[in-house]
Amino acid sequence: MANVVDLICYPVKGCAGTSMSDALLTPAGLAHDRSFMVISEDGIFRTQRRHPRLALIRPAVSTDGTRLTLDAADGTGRMGPLWLDVTTSAPRRGVDLFGTAFRGIDQGDAAAAWLSEFLGTPSRLVRVPPEHDRITDGLTPGPSGYADSSAVHLLSRASLALLNQRMAERGTPALSMDRFRPNIVLDSHNGHGRDSGSDWAALPHAEDRARRISIGGAALGYAKLAVRCAVTLVEQEAGARQGPEPLRTLASYRRAASGGVVFGAKFSVITPGKLSVGDEVVVQEWGDADL
Repeated sequence: MANVVDLICYPVKGCAGTSMSDALLTPAGLAHDRSFMVISEDGIFRTQRRHPRLALIRPAVSTDGTRLTLDAADGTGRMGPLWLDVTTSAPRRGVDLFGTAFRGIDQGDAAAAWLSEFLGTPSRLVRVPPEHDRITDGLTPGPSGYADSSAVHLLSRASLALLNQRMAERGTPALSMDRFRPNIVLDSHNGHGRDSGSDWAALPHAEDRARRISIGGAALGYAKLAVRCAVTLVEQEAGARQGPEPLRTLASYRRAASGGVVFGAKFSVITPGKLSVGDEVVVQEWGDADL
């Protein structure tokens, strides 16, 4: 009694996402999701936490993953788009993601020059190598590319509606879904985010309790709640931090026992398959919320 209303892929970690009507769900998440990453010259991953202008980079990747486009959405027109032939044969280099060492395939000097100029700091672009064997933790462990943790981030419109309601009570404007950078957005079966008596997705944070989900021919297993960080403070259209929300309001009612504030849930892929906007989402197993 819920439907997929948006599918968003983020080809380059930390950069803007692309909404799709259809997507292939691979063992490591939506095809090409977080398969590229911007790094410093010494291999440390770049994030909106320190480089909010990443949000203004609009990547696009071809269906077969062989071509990548980087475009700037800063409104200046100063930098034109960059088209890249993706390489998987270039030498590997060490990269650091939250203190864990991985490998990446450097995508060359043209990408490095474009990113360095746009971000104002020396940067390079790497791709997940085919031999990447990262397995993330959680209740359901699973493969992941360069995502923060588990491969799929799922969030419902009902959860966002409750947050915006609580923010309105504080006199704070509503936020859009892109602040939270989900991969799969759900809405209630009636499409209005209201509880009709049977639509589980109309209940805020119902995704927290879903342990196994089927969407079309694909299946997802719950890994953990999504702990929120300073990226949620970045206005995605402006590429700049704007105030203490939503973390201030989330801290008032979404503190996890293990620490931090949580919003949305992370899942691992159990069965790959094709996803489409409009697909029915069926919870095959429920559990208790981790809060």
